[in-house]
Amino acid sequence: MDRSKITDSQGKDPEYNFHSSSKGSIYSMDKLTTESAEDSVSVGKSKLFDSSINKPEDTGVSIPSSVAEAGDSEVKLDISSELIAEPLPDSASELFVPSSIRPPALDGSNPAVPFQPSKVVLIGTAHVSEKSVAEVRNAIRNLKPDIVAVELCRARYDSLKGNIPETNQLPIKEILSEGKVYYYLVHWLLAYVQKKIGDDMGVKPGAEMLSAIAEAEASGARVALIDRDIQVTLQRFWGRMKFTEKIKMLGSLIGGLIGIGGSEIDIDQITQQDVVTALVSELREFAPTAAETLIDERDAYLAGSILRVAAGGNKTIVAVIGAGHKPGVINYLKNPKSIPPLSSLMELPKKRIGIGKIVGFGIVGLAILVFLLLIASGTPLKLLLIAFIWWFIINGVLSAAGALLAGGHPYSVLTAFSVAWLTSLNPMMAAGWFAGLVEAKQRNPTTDDIKALAGIDTFKGMFKNRFMRVLLVASFANIGSVMGTFLGAYVMMQVTGFDPQDLLQSGFSALGL
Repeated sequence: MDRSKITDSQGKDPEYNFHSSSKGSIYSMDKLTTESAEDSVSVGKSKLFDSSINKPEDTGVSIPSSVAEAGDSEVKLDISSELIAEPLPDSASELFVPSSIRPPALDGSNPAVPFQPSKVVLIGTAHVSEKSVAEVRNAIRNLKPDIVAVELCRARYDSLKGNIPETNQLPIKEILSEGKVYYYLVHWLLAYVQKKIGDDMGVKPGAEMLSAIAEAEASGARVALIDRDIQVTLQRFWGRMKFTEKIKMLGSLIGGLIGIGGSEIDIDQITQQDVVTALVSELREFAPTAAETLIDERDAYLAGSILRVAAGGNKTIVAVIGAGHKPGVINYLKNPKSIPPLSSLMELPKKRIGIGKIVGFGIVGLAILVFLLLIASGTPLKLLLIAFIWWFIINGVLSAAGALLAGGHPYSVLTAFSVAWLTSLNPMMAAGWFAGLVEAKQRNPTTDDIKALAGIDTFKGMFKNRFMRVLLVASFANIGSVMGTFLGAYVMMQVTGFDPQDLLQSGFSALGL
């Protein structure tokens, strides 16, 4: 696909721009941004009136009696659509978007823009199943849709198609300073686990999406990217989760990485409704915030995007989505008034003071209090200096050890050693930020390293990838610094003979209290 060629839809669906090629057209739902000053929406290089993508008013989406629900062996297609009346797979459901339904706007407004019904066929897939690949391919060939909507955003589409620029530099400073290191690591863990399952099944992750795109291109259908931007999803996923959920999630992912715990599931059965329900219920119990972000929010976003694609009527749309999203998407399509403004699902979580920072501020406050009480109680300056030296050495050594364990450059190790004592006293900074920046300067990672992340399946591969090396150095240096903070505080108390109760009494006595 040539992204440089951007045209309008030549009179059809004026609310979208298409990224054209000789084989077909692609339009993306994830780049829409509201410009309130002009009451318009920017898509690519064009500005379009907000009234073209409005939130639905009615709740009248229904499945006609002549159309079967998912699970039935055959589906009778609408004769007027002039489509081939072939059975759809069990993973497919067919719905009609009536003329009274309007596509959801980013801001939730609802001007009256009626249009004729469009037919939507939802196909729930397992992302690493050859059966799903075949079902998607056959459904598109039989239905010959006008539009094929896929559960991808622009970034994931480019990744699957290999369209990531080779020379772009990565925003390492932003990644480190904004605390994105850990959600990049989580992203890699998720991708690796999926790739491992795909390797076992002999299917490339995302193969059913690639198959859908290829069939659309071959038939002249347009391709709609209907998922939320992956970076927004990851930031909301990581930013909204509680600390305990993060620990459980990381433990589960690492367990899956090394094959500990869990039970075997037949991938081809994942599209079955009872299996989907069980898996989603388990995730909700295990990590409710993660389930809300990864499933519920994206269900709403996918449904809203499908309604926007269906705007204008007289279209047949095949939507290829994960089996876990299918029940939620159907529910939203039946009740479109329940779809929230899509702009609310694109908002990044506000930075909050988490448990880690609360503990950090507590340690800083305690350290300052200890020094003040030691001075007030007449502790010799020499003893205070010795305690500080221990603090400096312990923090520096453990942080540097973390960077060294991650295979950091000598300059990165030295940086971690030099700054750890100070960053431990400032919860707004982290030793890993500085060590990671130095590592990035030495390694110079590019987008090519991002592309190679999913293929990493050995420890050697982790250390060979320059971007992964930066992430590891930053995270390990931080972990070492945290350990150094607690150990350093303990050693300082031992060196100074610090007893909180006695020291408080001595300090208050010295102050005349």
